Formats: sequence, C-alpha cells, structure tokens
Amino acid sequence: MIPFNKPHLTGKEVHYIYDAVQSGKISGNGKYTQLCHKKIQEDFRILKCLLTTSCTDALEMAAILIDIESGDEVIMPSYTFVSTANAFILRGAKIVFVDSRKDHPGMDESAIEELITSKTKAIVPVHYAGVACNMEIIMDVAKRHGLYVVEDAAQAIDSYFTFSNGERKPLGTIGHLAAFSFHETKNIIAGEGGMLAVNTEEFVQRAEIIWEKGTNRSSFFRGEVDKYGWVDMGSSFLPSDIIAAFLWAQLENLNSIQEKRLSIWNLYFNSLKDWAKENGIQIHSYPEFATNNAHMFYLVFSNIDDRDLMIKHLKSNDILSVFHYLSLHKSPFYHEKHDGRILLESDRYTDGLLRLPIYHDLDLDSVNKIISCIIQLNF
Repeated sequence: MIPFNKPHLTGKEVHYIYDAVQSGKISGNGKYTQLCHKKIQEDFRILKCLLTTSCTDALEMAAILIDIESGDEVIMPSYTFVSTANAFILRGAKIVFVDSRKDHPGMDESAIEELITSKTKAIVPVHYAGVACNMEIIMDVAKRHGLYVVEDAAQAIDSYFTFSNGERKPLGTIGHLAAFSFHETKNIIAGEGGMLAVNTEEFVQRAEIIWEKGTNRSSFFRGEVDKYGWVDMGSSFLPSDIIAAFLWAQLENLNSIQEKRLSIWNLYFNSLKDWAKENGIQIHSYPEFATNNAHMFYLVFSNIDDRDLMIKHLKSNDILSVFHYLSLHKSPFYHEKHDGRILLESDRYTDGLLRLPIYHDLDLDSVNKIISCIIQLNF
C-alpha cells in the first residue's frame, strides 16, 4: 500500500531529543526552542517567532494580539481548515467568508473589499498548498481600511511572494502576524507543533507575554525584571523542548527535504499535464507572483462522482489519495450564521479536489505507479 503521507525522519531527531532530556530542561523555551527561533528568524527574515504546540494555537494567539472581540468581523476563505475560523470564533468574531480563485483554491483577492464593513477588523489569507495569495492586493486593501492581516501560512514554509516591484518576501512575513504548522503532514514536522510569526514591533513584547500564560516570565529569565507576574491574558502556548528538538533536526535538513519534494511534484506535473488537459481536469499550478514549495499535489475534477471514482480506482491499486476541505460556509456549525452568498469556487474545490501522495520518502517507482494508474482512466 502506498500511503497518502509518511512522516520523514532525518536521522537526528532521537539524538536531539535524548540531548534535550539529558540536559534536564524539557519544558518550554529551552535550548532547542531557542535554536529553532534563531534559525527561522534569520533564514526567513522574521522579526520575532515563537514556537507553539500547534498552528491552531498560533492563530489563537494572533486573535488575542489583535484584540478580537464579540461583534468584530474577520474575512477569510471558506475553503480552509476549521482552525482558521475557530481561532477568531473563540474570541466572539463573526466570520465573513470569501470565495476561492478560479485558478487556485486560495481566496479571491478581488472579492475582499466589497465585504468590508465598519465592523471588519482583520483579513486572514490562507496560502493553500503553500501557494501565495496576492499579498500586494491584500495589504493595500488592509492599509486603506485600517485592518490587520493574519497570514495562515500553515502549509507555506519556504514559499515566497513576489511584489510588482520585484521584491520577494517569504510567506508569513508580509502580514502583521502569521501562523505556521509543523504537523506530521507538513514539509517539515514535529509530530504536532506550530509557530507564530510576529512582523510588527507593536506585537513583539505582548506576544511573548501571551505565549507565557499572560506573564512576563521570559523577561524575568533574561534579567529584564526582578520578578514576574500576571500582566495580560494568555495561555500555555509554548511546546515542550522535546518537540523543538525534533523540529531542529528537520530544520537542519530543510533544503534537502524541499529538493526531494519538488522533484516528486515536477514528475507529477510533467507526467499528468497533458492527460489533465485532455480530460478537462484542473491541475495544480501557481500564479507568477508565487513560488511552489511542493507541499501538495492536487487535481480538480469537474464533479464529485469523477473525483470519487479516481479515489476508488487508486485504492483498488493500493494507493491512498484524499479529498480535502469541506466549505466552511456550508458546515453544520456555521451554515446558519453565513450570510447566504453562494461561493461557487469553494464548493467546486470541495467536490472536485483530489490530493495525491507526496512525501520525502516516496520513491520513484511508487510515483510512476501512481501516475500510470491515474492515466488509465479517462473522463
């Protein structure tokens, strides 16, 4: 059986975990947490980053930082994971869903401005499949309307956006705040795990306080205050240093991991593009302003029956493929709260999108078997 995903081990994870345990410091913000922070901040030019137990926690921290309150409105795509919305729902916000692009499941940037009201407080672009939303448009809209931008960069490590003037910036460094995931299905992993990226000075100090249960404990350990206490709301968002030790082994090997994933992605694309065109199937692509971090490879079928037929066909050949998100505006929890707008593209991706296996340890023979099985069917 070819699984949909298989966590990749670089070989150093257990060594670093053992080292963390031997150090006697395995709670949060230890040696490996600090190593990860330093490397990520330097490699991706992030002002301040804080590891979290999940991307969900990072999003929840962002909602606290921008003071989301009951009655605030937050604009985000419907085609996303539930955590994107939950982080703001928990603070009392109303979610205003925007449709996806025709050429990509990311949010339709041109449809954002018409949804803004006096109650809108933030825009949350989701960089689906690690492919950038048009951050130039989004940041311009946000600036003109005085809104915060929180990037959901869960899938977007080592992916970039190019502005019209040629400047290229890593995803997660453009909005005021951003959240990343190191879940076992992501490019680099820690089992669970995530990270908050802080890109504006106004949030740096408070982010650290919220991260440390609402205390100024980190300042105390740096010798900046003579005692620490409860100074703000917060929670226990920081992960164990054991999780950070695992992540450190992955970060050291990010380039080689990315090279392998990209080689698989390119093989899929080059082998399936003609078949997809002949069968009227949308193939994974990305706009000129975006880069590809090979987080996933997907096909979009014209209807749910064709998509499900391919899933069954692949499974009969011992290959596991999966569909992805269900439109949140139609979810049992939120459909009655949605304003009734029809989001055609979001629903099209819900019914038609199919994800193929892509992971570091997927060998060439397996990729070729998957491709051969796919092109056996015509639609």
